[in-house]
Amino acid sequence: MTLEGQQSTRSAYPAEIAIVLLLSLGQSAIWSVVSLTAKLTAGKPLASQTATLNPTTSARPYLDLTNQLLGIFFDLIPVLLAWYLLRRDGMRPGRDLGIDYRRPGFDAGWGAGLAAGIGIPGLLLVYAALQLGLSAQIVPSGLNPYWWTIPVLILSAIQNAVLEEVVVVGYLITRLQQIGRFRMPLIILCSAVLRGSYHLYQGFGGFIGNVVMGIVFALFYLRTKRVMPLIVAHSLLDITAFVGYDLLPDSWLSWLEYHP
Repeated sequence: MTLEGQQSTRSAYPAEIAIVLLLSLGQSAIWSVVSLTAKLTAGKPLASQTATLNPTTSARPYLDLTNQLLGIFFDLIPVLLAWYLLRRDGMRPGRDLGIDYRRPGFDAGWGAGLAAGIGIPGLLLVYAALQLGLSAQIVPSGLNPYWWTIPVLILSAIQNAVLEEVVVVGYLITRLQQIGRFRMPLIILCSAVLRGSYHLYQGFGGFIGNVVMGIVFALFYLRTKRVMPLIVAHSLLDITAFVGYDLLPDSWLSWLEYHP
């Protein structure tokens, strides 16, 4: 590709980023702002309201299962779009972004370490934000107990991890670097704030916690050039939250409830 062609392609990246994000997590961020605004204007404390993840969609079990699986499938389409766009420009996303199986030990070890390092302080942040009235009560699973509930929750957790880490870290950071007009601290901040913004439906605590997580994940990616450990870490965090909420006795989770 000629220099003029490269410059022309790079000039299209801002519009491309906007389209990819508005089809995926940017759209989620807008809906999260609307959801938070609705909660703040509902006439009751934010901490007394709930934010339900993985809600049931139908009282009919197999219709609900169908809806859940279709939702997981279609939520991954933006990942394929980002992958396609990077390949179109001559990149090898699997190798260049570290989304492959070349270093399984490294990915699993660092993924587990990141999950532990973020998950434990994250629980304390959730508790503190709830008691301070800065967050809604989070219900990680609204699914009814069927034989397929746990597998679907695991698939949902992995889908969240793949979507967020590929788009918000791998794709977005790569494109912002290629544009060439942004300093690295601003690129990291953009990735982290985007991550926090689509968690605003949980309240301000969810926003702050995910911004911090976003900064840590962005720095890790820039140092290692591997997204796979981030996918492992995010999957472990969400599987623990989703499946743990579904399986653990209510008495074990009562400390995470709001006590006015």
